[in-house]
Amino acid sequence: MSNSTIWLIIIGLGIGTFVLRFSFLGLIGRKPMPEWVLRLLRYTPVAVIPGLMAPAVLLPNEGEALPDLPTLVAVLVTLAVGLWSKKAIWAMGAGAAALVAMVLITGH
Repeated sequence: MSNSTIWLIIIGLGIGTFVLRFSFLGLIGRKPMPEWVLRLLRYTPVAVIPGLMAPAVLLPNEGEALPDLPTLVAVLVTLAVGLWSKKAIWAMGAGAAALVAMVLITGH
């Protein structure tokens, strides 16, 4: 692909992203929403984050049967701290710290 084609794709995707977000936030954002909609929207991060992370954890690199040890330890630490503390930020911080520690220890 040429540089101009790549830039056109990037600009098109940017405009599409803006239109999708503006349609929800700009047009509906000032109107009061029903309580049931607000309740469902609170679960969006809980649904999206695992959906983004699951392929990275469950589908390892090509040719490998299992995810690597640092990733598995980080996932387990994240789950344990999340269940214990009920705080997403604590769970993410603990998982990140565990991943860094395991990478330094194992050298992967």
